Order: sequence, then structure tokens, then C-alpha cells
Amino acid sequence: MKNTPFTQKHIALGAKMAPFAGYNMPISYTGINDEHATVRNNAGVFDVSHMGEFILKGENALELIQRVTTNDAAKLTEGNAQYSCMTNDDGGIVDDIIIYYLQPNAYMIVVNASNIEKDWNWITSHNTHNVEMHNISEKTCLLAIQGPNATRILQPLAEIDILNLKYYTFIKGKFAGVDNVLISATGYTGAGGVEIYFEDKDGNAEKIWDTIFEVGKPQGLKPIGLAARDTLRLEMGYCLYGNDIDDTTTPLEGGLGWITKFNKDVAFTAKAILEKQKAEGIKRKLVGFEMIDRGIPRHDYIIKDAAGNAIGKVTSGTQAPSLNKAIGMGYVTTENAGLDSEIFIDIRNTPIKAKVVKAPFS
Repeated sequence: MKNTPFTQKHIALGAKMAPFAGYNMPISYTGINDEHATVRNNAGVFDVSHMGEFILKGENALELIQRVTTNDAAKLTEGNAQYSCMTNDDGGIVDDIIIYYLQPNAYMIVVNASNIEKDWNWITSHNTHNVEMHNISEKTCLLAIQGPNATRILQPLAEIDILNLKYYTFIKGKFAGVDNVLISATGYTGAGGVEIYFEDKDGNAEKIWDTIFEVGKPQGLKPIGLAARDTLRLEMGYCLYGNDIDDTTTPLEGGLGWITKFNKDVAFTAKAILEKQKAEGIKRKLVGFEMIDRGIPRHDYIIKDAAGNAIGKVTSGTQAPSLNKAIGMGYVTTENAGLDSEIFIDIRNTPIKAKVVKAPFS
């Protein structure tokens, strides 16, 4: 099991640790509800250094990215980032990713921790025009400082303006005395804030972590574990790879049609398959739902209609800390996917009533 540069910090702070994507990661510190509320109302720090980062360089870098991703990366300008996904030959999702336009002919792709090797091999297999590729995952630290007060707390540490960063833009500069830190107005919580990328060398990891908390702790900044990260993203209806989307689900089924661009100059993998699926209509759809009757939905619980027929499965579910209600996501047959459709979650062989709602949950 791998460690991040911050593993000993988590242990010293009393975090509950557990394996995640091959890493020893903090699941919680003071409890999910407290950590969730901290991020929604103030700010918290997530160690997400287990994520993967690839650099693609050269005059053919954009063409390669266009072939392996569904969104239109040609629309990116310097200092902008883009949410996208990669599809396999059957139209399933290899991974959902973020693409950063670093400078002309140079991009960074951020991938999910569990998919680093798979994604690298997939992109490499399509690299037919000698694009320069570097897997910098092992030497890259990533901290997500999320919440409505995150940038206000961090601004005194930055020699660049981070208060006015627009969503899905980024800037590079000196932060906490460390050069060449990439600060990105992205995140996985829906609470605002930034993600900061920097190289793990010369004690940078410890310096940045300690400096952030020296400044932030008096203002209520706390370390946050992956359990609260999951409840925060689920309240927003954000997909988790391996749960809500995977190699067997297409972007159209997973509600990612908005990042599937059929009209870009370079055809992406499985474009023809997805065009056909769009024309014929999808047979299942990822939906959000909230429980009407008492019960908490969990991954892989069967979803049924009023007649007791199985119509799908739960992919994610929880008792939402901010909403005081049980919510979930899952795939259901298209005819049962309309807003306010009544569905039933099979919980211990009992059908518990729920209804389809629009994300983000409220």
C-alpha cells in the first residue's frame, strides 16, 4: 500500500485510515457530519495526492487529446481547464478527467487514482504521432482546499490573485514560499475553493501543509477525509468513477452528453457508437433520487417499479448531512427516469419508496 507525502500528518492528527485505490488514505478525522459541515460552511483541506497527472507535449498533443477524449479540447485557452472523459472502443467510459491547457502544445491531464495505469496505457496506445508523454503522478502533490472561505483564507499565502479565479481556470506562481504552484478553481465538493498542484521535493509538501494550517486553523480550517468528500460530491450529483460511471456505461447513459461533442474536428474513440445510441435513444439513464419513505440506499441495491419489476441498480447512496434526507443515484430504464417518477429501493427485501429528482439535490 502506497503513502502520500502527507500520510504521517494524517496519522499524527488521529485520522481513521483505510486503503483506497492502493493508497493509505484518511477516511475521517472528527466524523463525517462535522467534516461535511466544515466544508459546506467554511473550508477544509483534502489530501488527494493519490490522483494521477500526465503531461502531454508537442505539436500533435492536442490532436491526441481530441482523439481520446469526448469534449472539445480545441476550445481551451491558456489558463483554462476542461472536464472531459475518455471512451473505449465500445463507448464505455475509460475514465473521467480534467484537462489543463498549460501553454501552447503542452497539457496536463488529471485522472482518477484507481485508473492511473489503465489511462496511461490507453493514451499511449493511441499515441501514433510521437507526442511527448510524462507520467508525473508519483512526484505530484495535490491538496484540495474546498469551501466558501477557502480562497479568502489562502490568499495571504499567494503572491498571485486567487480570490478572483473563475471556475475551471488556473494560475501558476509562488504559494507559501514555494515556486511553480498551480492553483486551480476546481474541486469535487460544489462548495467552491481551489486545488493546488506542486512537486514533492525539497520539503515542499510539509512546508505547504504546515503553512496552510498555521494561517487557516485560527479561522476554522480543518483536514477532511474521503468519507465527507463522498457525501459532498453526492449532494451535488457528481459521478464517482467505479460507482456511477465505468467501462460499461456510456457518457450518454451517465448524463455526460454535455461533454460529448460530436461536431469537433477530430473524431473521438467510439464516436460512431455514441452517435447511433443518441439517434436510437438510450435504454437506461443515471438519475438522482431522494427517499420518500425511511431507508438509506446503498451501492448495488436493486431499484424496482411499483409492480415490483427490477428496473435498475443504485450506484451511490447516503444520508445527506446538509439536507437531512437520504439520497442516491442509480441507473433505471428510460421510461422510469422522468422527474418525480416513483421508484422503489429494495432494502433488505422491502420496497422503500423514492422519487426521481434533479441534481444537485436540495
